[in-house]
Amino acid sequence: QLQLVESGGGLVQPGGSLRLSCAASGFTLDYYAIGWFRQAPGKEREGVSCISSTDHNTHYTDSVKGRFTISRDNAKNTVYLQMNSLKPEDTGVYYCAAGYGCPIRTYVVWGQGTQVTVSS
Repeated sequence: QLQLVESGGGLVQPGGSLRLSCAASGFTLDYYAIGWFRQAPGKEREGVSCISSTDHNTHYTDSVKGRFTISRDNAKNTVYLQMNSLKPEDTGVYYCAAGYGCPIRTYVVWGQGTQVTVSS
């Protein structure tokens, strides 16, 4: 069974940091691009960042450039999203997905999401 499990979410004050993890089971992440997405209450899901499978090229949405960093550790079958200088508008449920292309055009599997709340 192909599965992605996110972890690392929580409550953090504005300006704080969190590191999200996306761990794969049942398949190897090496061959897939991985994307992070988020959905705030009452808003549509948006792409945050992605990292390609082969050359590890990365892509970020404008609102997180310079603050978020995506990385992958294929030995651990895990992708990370380091989030610094967090803002209240970063609040939402964060999901990771495996697929093809960066930005991802074809999705293979999604995680269940982890809640990130930025609030004082």
